[in-house]
Amino acid sequence: MRRRDREVTDINEIRHILDSGKTLHLGLVDDGKPYIVPMNYGYTFENDKLVFYVHGALKGRKLDVIRKNQNCCAQIECDVQPFDGQVACQYGVSYYSLDGFGTASILEAPGEKMRALSILMKTQTSKDFEFNEKLVSVVSVIRIECEYYTAKHRPLPVNPL
Repeated sequence: MRRRDREVTDINEIRHILDSGKTLHLGLVDDGKPYIVPMNYGYTFENDKLVFYVHGALKGRKLDVIRKNQNCCAQIECDVQPFDGQVACQYGVSYYSLDGFGTASILEAPGEKMRALSILMKTQTSKDFEFNEKLVSVVSVIRIECEYYTAKHRPLPVNPL
């Protein structure tokens, strides 16, 4: 991270980003070309590693890409607030963001899919949901295990207009 003064390391601020941002931008590499998909997500920490879960159709491009190349990144932002300036280069955006880098895998076991979808729904709604094998048989579930992640906060300027 170039701007260390904007780096977020406090776990409470990191959880704020993860709990507030409802869309994860999943970045994949499809035959050497970037491919990004916005998705709802759930997250958990397992053995101090950040893990995301996303879901979708049983067939499609993202699944095909992951089967060829599991390397991925994930990006989330929240509290996005544009601000004005007196000259063009003083305009900007205040935000929190998190970038995670790791690998994606497609879950097959119904029990793993049920657990993952429960985590996803808890993140998205703050409610507990239960799933059965029939429900999870009609969706794919992707696990994204982050090898590392960084978080950032760009605050509003001290002297806004």
